[in-house]
Amino acid sequence: MTEVLAQPAVLILLGPPGAGKGTQARMLEEDFGLVQLSTGDLLRAAVAAGTEAGRQAKAVMEAGQLVSDDIVLAILKDRMAAPDVAQGVILDGFPRTAGQAAALDALLAANGQRVTAAISLDVDDEAMVGRVAGRFTCATCGEGYHDEFKQPAVAGTCDKCGGTAFKRRADDTAETVRERLKAYHAQTAPLIAYYDGKGVLQRIDAMGPIPAIRSALAAIVSRVSA
Repeated sequence: MTEVLAQPAVLILLGPPGAGKGTQARMLEEDFGLVQLSTGDLLRAAVAAGTEAGRQAKAVMEAGQLVSDDIVLAILKDRMAAPDVAQGVILDGFPRTAGQAAALDALLAANGQRVTAAISLDVDDEAMVGRVAGRFTCATCGEGYHDEFKQPAVAGTCDKCGGTAFKRRADDTAETVRERLKAYHAQTAPLIAYYDGKGVLQRIDAMGPIPAIRSALAAIVSRVSA
């Protein structure tokens, strides 16, 4: 049963590759009726819809340049005014810097809102290397597996669709994962400090079982949105 929050939530999930942000975001959608807003999806949707910000983004992308923070914020503002986000949102991929976080705060404040919680999914780096480097998926339906944690019930056959072809991401190697983790920590450390200073930072040990992490997240969301 979906829990109804006393006020709309604006959540930011922080965590390195493999920490389970996508999995937990989907569960938060189920548990609270929140909507996950991915920066990439928002840009593509705005371009397809032909909104003013979408037209600006399209011109920038067609020129091979990065879309500015101002355009991303304008698209985010439009999306957050839609009726389906009445319960709140989970921001995915934004903000990435303290400057973007400050701009987001200003956008929300103009609408009488604020970041409800920035939740850091804390993990052990070496454990993450093993978790990410062991991932593979069914080439037919995309069902996810892992060398150690989740093998198909019948070796070489997908549990979900019966497919026999599997694939791995080229960048899911131990060396690449370590580099991605290093970059994550360098980029995210300022965000951790920023939201800690704002008094909205929450931390969760994300090395435990998925249901335990789900329960911990639900408890935080219920508490901070009361």
